[in-house]
Amino acid sequence: MTLRSSSRALLRDYLLLAAALALAGQWIAVHAVAHGHLDPVWGTILPGLAIFGSAALLSWGAELAQLEISQSLAIAFLALVAVLPEYAVDMYLAWQAAKDPAYTAYAAANMTGSNRLLIGLGWSAVLVAYWLRFRGRAIVLKPAQRLEIFTLFLATCYAFLIPLKRTLSLVDTVCLIGLFIAYIRLAGRSHVEEPGLAGPPERLAVLPRAPRRVVTALLFLIPAYVIFISAEPFANGLLANARRLGIEEFILIQWLAPLASESPEFIVAIIFALRNNPTAGLGTLVSSKVNQWTLLIGMLPLVYSISGGHLQPMMLDGRQVEEIFLTAAQSLLALVVLANLTFGLGEAVLLLGLFLLQFVFPTPQVRTWLGVGYLVIAIGYLRTRSFRLALVELFRSGWRSHDATCKG
Repeated sequence: MTLRSSSRALLRDYLLLAAALALAGQWIAVHAVAHGHLDPVWGTILPGLAIFGSAALLSWGAELAQLEISQSLAIAFLALVAVLPEYAVDMYLAWQAAKDPAYTAYAAANMTGSNRLLIGLGWSAVLVAYWLRFRGRAIVLKPAQRLEIFTLFLATCYAFLIPLKRTLSLVDTVCLIGLFIAYIRLAGRSHVEEPGLAGPPERLAVLPRAPRRVVTALLFLIPAYVIFISAEPFANGLLANARRLGIEEFILIQWLAPLASESPEFIVAIIFALRNNPTAGLGTLVSSKVNQWTLLIGMLPLVYSISGGHLQPMMLDGRQVEEIFLTAAQSLLALVVLANLTFGLGEAVLLLGLFLLQFVFPTPQVRTWLGVGYLVIAIGYLRTRSFRLALVELFRSGWRSHDATCKG
């Protein structure tokens, strides 16, 4: 790299850091001055931008934290931090659901939307970016990543029970959070690798140890506070603007809110692909899917019960049941595709096309048939011997792969 290009990269990284701080900081100032008295449009846009900036800061802070804490703790921390903005919005909706049953639909909408975005848009975008830049037609995951895939498989099988019982209860909390804890414990035994830092974290990593620790702490504390004060106005602003524009509230909560909180993570994963490391990019999104499909869902009935001061489950209506079924079916197909640890361009186009199809035909009947379609295609993959063998290997070594890596 020439001195000139190095200087450009340095300037770019510091500008990115400044931009993220500005996006997060503007809402601290506006929130202190406006006290909630804002035009509905700006009352949605400004906290939404703050969540976007905070998500970027959190992701950089999580990368820096790998230099300071043990690998097992770093894995747990990273899993939580990556989707903290998404959690904040969904936890607020679940909290309000105990007081207003209408919010139950919004909590389910946000959860299903974020999960389907990760697979349908995120996974596909990583491979498409890799293909456009390097003409790579497939991403090959590491054998140790069978742990994430197998954990997702267990969570997906459990998720199919939720539409059958039509509730989210504390039983789901115990099962799904228990699964997440087991995953974290096993992931913590993996081989320790020096983190590959890029972008703003790479610049901050050269600071002396004490200042670097202070900066790392601030990269968590500042965005955490911003997200805390942004979640409520952002969610309520989306609902108010949907009513004002005559748009279904469910749709805005399902897609716009997750887009704001997931975008920085998508960008990071795509950057990995553009730097010829698509395995890291896809692995980041697979890990995020694990904690969204376990911890996020498990937290909803817990927050709902605490807010309501009772142990009653969240009741799901027909629309929410359809959405969860469709999300589980999409997850199952994605896992079958990844069972052989290879994600091909054709499979990326398939997942993206099926994801976009729900917007072309946005009716309840189509959602149900689309879910059935995911299952039929998954069965079609399993009819081939190679995928059956891959699935058997996934069952055989899924939760032992990290132990083997560590011993190796």
